[in-house]
Amino acid sequence: MKKPLLHIFRNTPFGRETLLQSAYLCRRLQLPLTIYRPEFKSFLFYFATDVVQIDLDGSYLTNPDSAEDHIRDILNLQQLDYTPIQPISKSASTLPDLPTHFSVMTCPRSMTKDTRKIALGSIGLKVRRIVNTAPFPIFLPAPVFKPWDKLAVLYGGSIHAAGALRLALKIQQRSNAPLQLFARGDQHELEARLRSQGFSDQQIASLDWHFLTGHDTATRLFNIPHDSLVLLGAYGKGNIKETLFGSTMEKVQHHLPNSMIVVGPKCRWIVDPPQ
Repeated sequence: MKKPLLHIFRNTPFGRETLLQSAYLCRRLQLPLTIYRPEFKSFLFYFATDVVQIDLDGSYLTNPDSAEDHIRDILNLQQLDYTPIQPISKSASTLPDLPTHFSVMTCPRSMTKDTRKIALGSIGLKVRRIVNTAPFPIFLPAPVFKPWDKLAVLYGGSIHAAGALRLALKIQQRSNAPLQLFARGDQHELEARLRSQGFSDQQIASLDWHFLTGHDTATRLFNIPHDSLVLLGAYGKGNIKETLFGSTMEKVQHHLPNSMIVVGPKCRWIVDPPQ
């Protein structure tokens, strides 16, 4: 995790809260911060397997003359500096191409619709596409800035959940935050699955297991600490996927207001063990 975090700046009160979340994550994870200040409403990501066009809502272009001062004021609260990011080329005169070499990217739940109209339990289609395609994990911040002191990993046995756990162990090393593993099913079976996914006996023995109970999603998620950063895999079969997530992340999003880091199917943390 030596590469920077990518943040797309929105010069609004909602954007202020999102940048506070990104800055706090960078400080806890000892990551450099890069910020893109959009000049146009669209930009492109050229990923290895897909080209994703992001069409921002108009609030991202609000009051450009005050954006730099607002960024500096916000980052001073976290005692953090940043590097502005420039497009690497343009596919059209108003369609810049952004680089894709990052450790993590911050995405509000939607980047293409007015934030005020996005329900807590909904993830925008373009954000979903970034999650599905990006080689880096996606940080979905809570709507309002809140520091986190714990890590909560949702593990159901899938390779994507294993990637989320690998990333959580790395974050734990950097942040010294206690890590809790939330699961459903038989612990011995899940531990065997972890071994098959490359986790050592020492790593497995160190895990603080918590088992989700209840007949509905809200009940199962209630005991996840309010001051935790939640990590989860976006897709894949497993107990969590089948009995908690259903076919989407919306159930978790709807009932859990915590900030989250989502590991998608192309994310390198699925296959790269922690160093």
